[in-house]
Amino acid sequence: MRNETGLTAADMESFWMPFTANRRFKQRPRLLSKAAGMYYESADGRRILDGVAGLWCCNAGHGHPRIVEAIGQSAAALDYAPTFQMGHPRAYELADRLAALAPGDLDHVFFTCSGSESVDTALKIALAYHRQRGEAGRTRLIGRERAYHGVGFGGISVGGIAANRKQFAALLPGCDHLRHTHDPVRNAFSRGLPAHGAELADDLERLVALHDASTIAAVIVEPVSGSTGVLPPPKGYLERLRAICDRHGILLIFDEVITAFGRLGGAFAAAVFGVVPDLITTAKGLTSGSVPMGAVLVRKGIYEAFMHGPEQSIELFHGYTYSAHPLAVAAGIATLDVYRDERLFERAAELALYFENAVHSLATAPHVVDIRNCGLMAGIELEPRPGQPTVRAMEVLQRCFEAGVLIRATGETLALSPPLIIAERDIDTLVGVIAEVLATTA
Repeated sequence: MRNETGLTAADMESFWMPFTANRRFKQRPRLLSKAAGMYYESADGRRILDGVAGLWCCNAGHGHPRIVEAIGQSAAALDYAPTFQMGHPRAYELADRLAALAPGDLDHVFFTCSGSESVDTALKIALAYHRQRGEAGRTRLIGRERAYHGVGFGGISVGGIAANRKQFAALLPGCDHLRHTHDPVRNAFSRGLPAHGAELADDLERLVALHDASTIAAVIVEPVSGSTGVLPPPKGYLERLRAICDRHGILLIFDEVITAFGRLGGAFAAAVFGVVPDLITTAKGLTSGSVPMGAVLVRKGIYEAFMHGPEQSIELFHGYTYSAHPLAVAAGIATLDVYRDERLFERAAELALYFENAVHSLATAPHVVDIRNCGLMAGIELEPRPGQPTVRAMEVLQRCFEAGVLIRATGETLALSPPLIIAERDIDTLVGVIAEVLATTA
């Protein structure tokens, strides 16, 4: 039997979908066939307002003509070029552009193909850096509870989402986790950064006392946790974490796969919060989601620690076939041009208060137990149905899609992260549909 998309169950069987309840989804699929600007078009011809920038990534909106043109021109001129012992000019241009945007002395760039690869790359650089410095005993990696750092073995090892870890027994040894910062008792319905919780950074001192600082290579955190429901850092938390890392010679990695490129109103959350980490991982908004690409930004001193020994020696035995892929590089350069010329980072900063007020208007809606926001990110946490975890949030997602709005459900939380081109009227539509659906959801 064909559904309204024209596909039968058999047509959909071969694709094992990621992070999806495949059997349930294929009974009632949500299929997208086109996209432009703020909107998707569903396979049955309806316009769907994009409230999540695809998957936290299409910051410049969909199908921007300058990005599309750049990709097409690159495909015609240079479809692929290796970057093992070779190069192509525009890769260096994009690296220069990223270094110029980065805060502090984060002035070297290692290209990857995704956020997961960026995280694993950053962890490997951290381990190799300490070895280069004669501190090979620094092998321990510290993540945080409720953290998402992609799906590589490094990322899930330092990540703190139980469901992402429990099916895979063989994780990296020597990983530990800080306490998460979610404190609904003191911080429920906070606007922007929560007032309480800076002292939670001191949990790193507990791990230092437990393991000894001489064994710890790096701490990795998301400046704003995204995939576990939008958890902004408490005021002063990141500054305190930076100070503890400095005191013990531990590298600090910011996972900015979600927060970079305008999501918080600046190029990087590190700059917005005024805290410079040692490495930054990126992806998603780097190409506005148009071509898979990631990057790791590295502080000058870390890079220079590798630049010793014979000049003919490879300094870092690491890389990917598609590192700095020509199409991705072209998309990245065009995307940075769009961000600059259309002032999208500034636009996000200007819209943040309107967005905040709109999402907090849902505070009295049925089932809402908390709302969190930072920049153009928001999490609307729902009370779960007894004995049916996540079911209510997924039902709201489905009904919003049927009403012409795309949101994301992560656990019990509805997550919003619209393209930076969103207008106030679009915010009103987005929040209005959510309100209507919540009002009629059991």
